[in-house]
Amino acid sequence: ELNQPGTYQDVTDTTVVAQFKAKEETLPEFLQNEGVIYFLAWTTTPWTLPSNTALTVGNKIDYVLVETYNQYTFEPIKVILAKKLVSYQFSGKFNQVEDKSELSTYNSGDKTIPFYVVKEFKGKDLVGIKYEQLLPYALPNDNPENAFRVIAGDFVTTEDGTGIVHTAPTFGADDAMVAKQAKPEVPPLLVKDENENLVPLVDLQGRFRPEMKEFAGKYVKNEYYNDGKAPERSVDVELAIKLKEENKAFKVEKYKHSYPNCWRTDKPILYYPLDSWFIKVTDIKDRMFELNETINWKPKSTGEKRFGNWLANANDWNLSRSRYWGIPLPIWRTEDGKEGICIGSVEELKTEMQKAVEAGVLEKDIFADFEVGDNSEANYATIDLHKNIVDQIILVSPSGQPMKRESDLIDVWFDSGSMPYAQWHYPFENKELIDENKSFPADFIAEGVDQTRGWFYTLHAIGTMVFDSVAYKNVVSNGLVLDKNGQKMSKRLGNAADPFEILNKYG
Repeated sequence: ELNQPGTYQDVTDTTVVAQFKAKEETLPEFLQNEGVIYFLAWTTTPWTLPSNTALTVGNKIDYVLVETYNQYTFEPIKVILAKKLVSYQFSGKFNQVEDKSELSTYNSGDKTIPFYVVKEFKGKDLVGIKYEQLLPYALPNDNPENAFRVIAGDFVTTEDGTGIVHTAPTFGADDAMVAKQAKPEVPPLLVKDENENLVPLVDLQGRFRPEMKEFAGKYVKNEYYNDGKAPERSVDVELAIKLKEENKAFKVEKYKHSYPNCWRTDKPILYYPLDSWFIKVTDIKDRMFELNETINWKPKSTGEKRFGNWLANANDWNLSRSRYWGIPLPIWRTEDGKEGICIGSVEELKTEMQKAVEAGVLEKDIFADFEVGDNSEANYATIDLHKNIVDQIILVSPSGQPMKRESDLIDVWFDSGSMPYAQWHYPFENKELIDENKSFPADFIAEGVDQTRGWFYTLHAIGTMVFDSVAYKNVVSNGLVLDKNGQKMSKRLGNAADPFEILNKYG
């Protein structure tokens, strides 16, 4: 969904280059006797800093130790960052000196701040150094002794920032991956809630939890407040001010960058750790790639490159959605998660409900009036499969334990990919249309190029998984019609031009 047009938007946020204080007793020999040393790490999401549990460097990247002064507190500091990014971070009011003694000429309030490069080393030489927690509101519940240390990651670059990545495993895919790969594993900053469940410092509504003290209850993004209710200062700004006052901020500035937003509400997206159900697409992506080569794409380059590359690098499909309207996941599980069942039809659900009634975990079969085999609209009008109804159904496990439905819904894009079969009520009716290839695969489909990661993909994925077949033989992928601002014309945005008016005016 984050690959839909317009999802990534340019926004201007408060960014921070934070100072993480190294623990002197863990410094390698070449940094001994250098006094207090800080690691510099840049972030465009300061609200994630309280959840930091690691700093990630690149093993082969060149780093330097720089001696200078903090521009906010005027205190003398020694900092570590990538050599290639010194000129970027020490631009503006900073001035490099060739003789260390020139540092002593600085007085707070001077227009320029001197800095001196002390020594150079590789990222691999920094791995294992421990540092003081930047914002100590809470510790990781599990293995906190393995947190707050420098680790290595292949994704670290010197294109921007400092070459040292602030790593918060609870709020980023790369962060979570590199933390898991570290030896020993770096724990995410999870705390226990009122029900003894491990949760991040931000709740599901996007607000800081009570552990965050003076920030508790505040939304991490001002866009989450109701209209007119947002404070003048966002939590990003408040955290930046706090870090400045505590000599933990090297640089604070506004920065324009691309950030993902919900494709329906235009609200900022939070990367958040949730238990989800996945379809293991990685097991079939090679077959999906092979089948794609048999499809006649127009233009051919869209099928071979844009779509083909997407298939070659396909990840497992996250099926879960924490919404209200949609198709409920037909999965019931015991409280301990050790037993469960995936329901495949209303007939099967009725059978399981009868077992539950007999076992005493369900009061009655709420679909008692439904007649299996009667596919009339009148018969189907006797049942309701929406979330608010099916969540009332409790089933019984083989061992006699009650099973409740998993609370999430199914990704609406799964609905779209099921269209070839759902339109015929397959497999409950019209089986010959699909099984005998009378109405499947489709001879021809057409949609916008953005659907290479939407409808084209979901059709192809389900067709491959269920039937080992393409879902369409020929496809035209057209470009998108843009409005005067370069945005995709959309019913939702109300920016679409009336084609008949255009034809009447221009012919």
